[in-house]
Amino acid sequence: MPLNDSPQDRLDAVRHLLTRHGQEHLLAFYDSLDTGQQASLLEQILAIDFEKLGILIEEHVRQAREYDLPTNLEPAPYYPREPYGAYDASEFRKIGEDCIRSAKVAAFTVAGGQGTRLGWNGPKGTYPATVVTGKPIFRCLAEQILAVERKYDVEIPWYIMTSPQNDSQTREFFQDNNCFGLVRSNIFMFPQGVMPCLDANTGKLLLAGHHEIAVNPDGHGGSLRALFTSGAIEDMRAREIEHISYFQIDNPLVKAIDPLFIGLHVGAPDSSGQISSKMVVKSGPEEKVGVFCRDGGAGGKTRVIEYTDLPPELTHQRDEDGNLRFNAGSIAIHLLGVGFVEKINSDQDRFGLPWHRALKVVPHVEIDTGKIVEPSEANAVKLETFVFDAIPLAEKSIVYETGRVEEFAPIKNLKGIDSPVTSHQIQSDRNGSWLESHGVKVPRDDQGHVQARIEISPLTALEPADLATIDLPKEIKIGNNINL
Repeated sequence: MPLNDSPQDRLDAVRHLLTRHGQEHLLAFYDSLDTGQQASLLEQILAIDFEKLGILIEEHVRQAREYDLPTNLEPAPYYPREPYGAYDASEFRKIGEDCIRSAKVAAFTVAGGQGTRLGWNGPKGTYPATVVTGKPIFRCLAEQILAVERKYDVEIPWYIMTSPQNDSQTREFFQDNNCFGLVRSNIFMFPQGVMPCLDANTGKLLLAGHHEIAVNPDGHGGSLRALFTSGAIEDMRAREIEHISYFQIDNPLVKAIDPLFIGLHVGAPDSSGQISSKMVVKSGPEEKVGVFCRDGGAGGKTRVIEYTDLPPELTHQRDEDGNLRFNAGSIAIHLLGVGFVEKINSDQDRFGLPWHRALKVVPHVEIDTGKIVEPSEANAVKLETFVFDAIPLAEKSIVYETGRVEEFAPIKNLKGIDSPVTSHQIQSDRNGSWLESHGVKVPRDDQGHVQARIEISPLTALEPADLATIDLPKEIKIGNNINL
């Protein structure tokens, strides 16, 4: 709008825009707002592309388009964790290490979540995650990056996607902790994008307050858009970064920079270097993780099928040895080519990843009464994108198997599966196996779990071989707390 438009002209233009798209209810309480609230509401409305949103409402609310399962699905091939002669792990590790030393790799953490489900008042990355000292997840990752920098004599830029809700808290946390010893100029933070929450019956935008539109994060796939729009990709280009190590904040054991994985991503003959993924073997058919599959038809593209979309007959299908046939579980760890992220964002009129709908309970303002309604059942459609939907957009894409105990100890729930208790046990199990590889006697129960609490800082060891120069105990007793 022209800069000399009066406030009334601005309001009239917004009213006309909303009426044209059937969303005029967003101004229902406008006259009761103070000047600042009025300006904020108009700014929120003008930030929405109602033409594009109208198409999404038609596709995902009024029609509720169902997921179109590809035909002739096969299990996706993957590079096994133990090569058994299938490939030369040392060769690919060297390629990855050369890439790290050449400063071609950046770390990227998706950290928009809050610790609400964990009973924690703050960003999830500030949650105390380690088994003995209770280091926050951000420190776990920062120590890894610092250790890699020291090992390879290089600076690793770290890109962190926050959310509008936790951005300022995250920045303050890093400042209060002196960036955990990392160079401040190598840390690039930016908030995730959001999408309006939509009434599931009418497609109308919901209000969270009289002057606030209800919004939701645009999904982890939105991280690829945010990398581009925030200027992070431009910053990477200036640093001559070529590859991005992508991982989410809830896994304190993730390998932030993995030389072998990088080497396969860069050098494997069946990799395009655009996007590569890690997997773990599913613990059973009912595990709620997406599965790496491949289209059986022309092209044979690799993709992730969500556990809710994989038919039961495929979910439970077993091979001749009795193992799950579709067993490659996605754990949200990827490597991305910088050029690939640019390509996905090349058409600004239509972002390269598809949108998914999710039915959720969303509190909102009732237009007739002006009161907040707390629905007892799902009332709203949230639209989000998934990062794994980028996989079939690549020319070629590989999958690499990592060990569940080695690298997958997520903290998502307060109790039960993927809780602090299960994560702590996995951390101790992994660290116990590292010590056992150096002859340390470690107590285990009948299920093979370590019966002690063992923590190993990345600054002490990034992998078992790094413990060779460390003064280790000869034996650990049941119930010991060990911090190395």
